[in-house]
Amino acid sequence: MSSPSLFSVEGKIAVVTGASSGLGQGAASLLAAHGAQVVAIARRADTLAAWSEQTQGETAILAADLSDRSCLADVAAQAAKPFGAPDILINAAGINTRRPADEMTDADWDVTQNLNVAAPFFLAKSMVPGMRNRGWGRIINFASLQSRRAFANGISYGASKGAVEQMTRAMAETWSAHGITANALAPGFFHTELTAPVFADPELAARNAAQTCIGRNGQVRDMDGPMMFLCSAASDYVTGQILFVDGGYTAK
Repeated sequence: MSSPSLFSVEGKIAVVTGASSGLGQGAASLLAAHGAQVVAIARRADTLAAWSEQTQGETAILAADLSDRSCLADVAAQAAKPFGAPDILINAAGINTRRPADEMTDADWDVTQNLNVAAPFFLAKSMVPGMRNRGWGRIINFASLQSRRAFANGISYGASKGAVEQMTRAMAETWSAHGITANALAPGFFHTELTAPVFADPELAARNAAQTCIGRNGQVRDMDGPMMFLCSAASDYVTGQILFVDGGYTAK
């Protein structure tokens, strides 16, 4: 029989990026509701403030543009001020410019790689020393269907998410001996700000739902169980893994 504390995050300090909307906000709300102290990071200060006011639990907010690599060390330092050095880092911030390959600009490419790849790594690098000192830590990155599959107008995003998958394994190889696990969640199609262009086309959204084994697209709550698993002691012996939460999209 499992211990009641096996999936607990109570008393843990969590930093969640991309927390102003979508799956990032869902993760931040989930952990706060289950007793973690949560520092929510995103660009939009007003949206973060509104979220914090209506969220149960201990929360703090930090507005920052994580695509600016020069600010990441300072962001990590600021994130430790409200509650202390974090136990859990959830790298949910991301961007998909959906720029066709033949129209790709330097700016589109750079912002995608900086936010989707560089920010998760450099934030983790800054937060690992505190985790190492405690002998326990959790890093959860966000991979994607595009870590494994090509989609139209996804060359920069797909490249970044392929990198996230391999980076997650490399993080695990580097830090797991110190009690710090690194894993990634790879969502299927969830209706969020990031995927709004997909869901704006009802026929496309329906085709994506039909591609799953379950027969529907994802809902934010579908991430709750996998997230709690990877953030808690339940996943102590799981590291370097990519968990697809896609309703069986990649099984067909």
